[in-house]
Amino acid sequence: MLITILLTLCNIILLCLMILTATVFMPYRGLAKNFPKDVQEALKPRLDEIDKQPKAPRIFGGILIIITCLLFVGVFIWGGVEGMPHDFTYSQYLLRLLIISFGTKAFDIIVLDYFLLTKTNFFQNFFPETKGCAGWQQFGYNRKQQLGQSVFMLICCLLLAFLFSRM
Repeated sequence: MLITILLTLCNIILLCLMILTATVFMPYRGLAKNFPKDVQEALKPRLDEIDKQPKAPRIFGGILIIITCLLFVGVFIWGGVEGMPHDFTYSQYLLRLLIISFGTKAFDIIVLDYFLLTKTNFFQNFFPETKGCAGWQQFGYNRKQQLGQSVFMLICCLLLAFLFSRM
């Protein structure tokens, strides 16, 4: 169980690094799609100017995002491979993968979406043109996206647990 908790913490740290990297190095249109509608509108002039900005920081950010995504996936693989010497059953793998996935998702919703988005000015420091937007106070504006991600994660956990239990 300790390994499972440590792997969950690793994914939480990687998620935070991905968000920080995307915010600092990669101000691109895809990032803005995760924000509330009024924030997206306030960012539109900046997004229209992106192509005129230096590409080096965005390339560096892109490389960092790819690395963190690979590490994110690696955590799940490590969790599966680490269970092999212990002869994990399908249920044990599934429980481990669900704890990692939904522990990370709970952190995302509670800490990042609720606290970081609505209670701090984190994003407004990087995107000052969005100060005063009501969207920063709309917790739950992305419920459909979160639900879709949760269903996808559940399916992935079921499949990965099956694969690891057959190895």
